[in-house]
Amino acid sequence: MKKATKKEILEIQKQFVQRYSDAVSELQYKNAYELVIAVALSAQCTDKRVNIITPALFEKYPTVQDLAKAELEDVKKFLNSCSFFNNKAKNIVAMAQRVTQVYDGEIPMNEKDLQTLAGVGQKTAHVVMIEYMGANLMAVDTHVFRVAHRLGLSDDKTAKATEATLVKKFKTDLHVLHQAMVLFGRYICTAKNPKCDECFLTEFCKSKASFKV
Repeated sequence: MKKATKKEILEIQKQFVQRYSDAVSELQYKNAYELVIAVALSAQCTDKRVNIITPALFEKYPTVQDLAKAELEDVKKFLNSCSFFNNKAKNIVAMAQRVTQVYDGEIPMNEKDLQTLAGVGQKTAHVVMIEYMGANLMAVDTHVFRVAHRLGLSDDKTAKATEATLVKKFKTDLHVLHQAMVLFGRYICTAKNPKCDECFLTEFCKSKASFKV
C-alpha cells in the first residue's frame, strides 16, 4: 500500500484538527476516578455499553475509597454485561486499593504512575491523560489503527508501533488527532461498508479500490 507523503500528512492533520478540535471521549464521567474506570472497562467493549454499566457502579461506589473497600463479587454483578468482566472487576478494585494506599485517594496524572495501577497499560494511561489533561499523546485503538493504515500513515503490524509512527509523523495536536481518528473511524471510516460518500479525506485514501462503494 502506498504511503502518505509529507504534504499529505500535513493536510490530513489540518483537516482532522479543523473538524474535530472540540471532540472529547464519548465515555461519560464526572472526575478522574470515573474516567480511569470507564477507560479500563472500554477495552474490547463499546463506549455505549460502558455508559450503560457505569451509572449504577458509580452510584454504589461514588469514591475511590468506596471501591477500594468493595466486595469483588458485588462489583462483578455491575460489570457482568461487559467483556472480560471477571478480570476487569478484579482490576478496578485493585486499582482503587492502590490509589487509596499509595496516592492518597487521588488518581495520578502521569504515565509512569498510572501504569502501576491494575489494568492500566500504556494505551489506557494515554487515553486518560489525553481526555483529562489534553496531553500531547497518541493512543491507538482499533479505529485509529484502521484509519492510520487506510490513509497510508502507517503500515505497522501492531498498535504500539502504529502509535510511535503517528507521534513521529504528526508531532503536535496529538490529543485532538487521537479523538478525531477514533470518531472518524467509528462513524465514517468504519470497518465494514465505510461511508466514503461522507468522507472528507477521500483524496488521501490508499484503500478505496478494496471498498465496494
